[in-house]
Amino acid sequence: MLKNFQKKSNIVKIALIQTDADEEKEKNLQKHINLIEKAAKSGAQIVCLQELFLTKYFCQKEDSKYFELAENFPNETTELLSSLAKKNNIVLISSLFEKRAQGLFHNTTICFDADGKILGKYRKMHIPDDPGFYEKFYFTPGDLGFKVFNTKFAKIGVLICWDQWYPEAARLTAMKGAEIIFYPTAIGWGSSEEENTKRQQKEAWKTMHRSHSIANGVFVAAANRIGTEDNIKFWGTSIVYDPFGDLLKEGSSDKEEVLITECDLSKIDTMRQGWPFFRDRRIDAYETLLKRFDTE
Repeated sequence: MLKNFQKKSNIVKIALIQTDADEEKEKNLQKHINLIEKAAKSGAQIVCLQELFLTKYFCQKEDSKYFELAENFPNETTELLSSLAKKNNIVLISSLFEKRAQGLFHNTTICFDADGKILGKYRKMHIPDDPGFYEKFYFTPGDLGFKVFNTKFAKIGVLICWDQWYPEAARLTAMKGAEIIFYPTAIGWGSSEEENTKRQQKEAWKTMHRSHSIANGVFVAAANRIGTEDNIKFWGTSIVYDPFGDLLKEGSSDKEEVLITECDLSKIDTMRQGWPFFRDRRIDAYETLLKRFDTE
């Protein structure tokens, strides 16, 4: 049935950058400048960086000294990223630690268009608080809602790490018109985890991304860091799925990589016309989703 709806291809090249992190922000910044330019030279049109790419993942501990890593925007960092986007004619997705006001901080992604213009920001909505991931100590939940940016090359949505476990976040982003949903990510195993638990966690993570792509008929791309930091080994494995849930690209678990992937946006029409999930949604029956839990 699906083959009857083939469309003319509309190729967009995306790049996911996965790397380890240094203690010094300046070293991390310079490394990513080099990797962004490498991605652009390889033909990438949209480049996504990993979560909190300027620093190590400091949320393993609750320590007020790490608030010093946060930045007000716009600033020198955003000016540099803007110039990089413009110079290389790329859309750039950058995940940063935002100081919004005194005592008010967010885990924020800023999207730069290919002309260097800031299209907007997304503030992480779902904030975890688990051993090794004490983000509630640092980040206020986002208040901008779910965002889609109409870039030069595609309509993109951006969610962040813990958001990836919530089907509602992917659905609402797709409903706003996203063709590709990007997830800057920092996820890994605790040092004491058993091997079977590690396997289960990683497979569950991949399954969630694949299910978002199928259920919403969109491309899904997650950029995850690598390396061991304190008690967490980040598992890399940056991934891209197409609207049918086919795996287009998968990174290694321990190597610095720039993952270039071609996304044919015409597949979105093909998939959604063959499997019209949006047409058949029973929006009159979903009011219970506004409750925390339903015991009836």
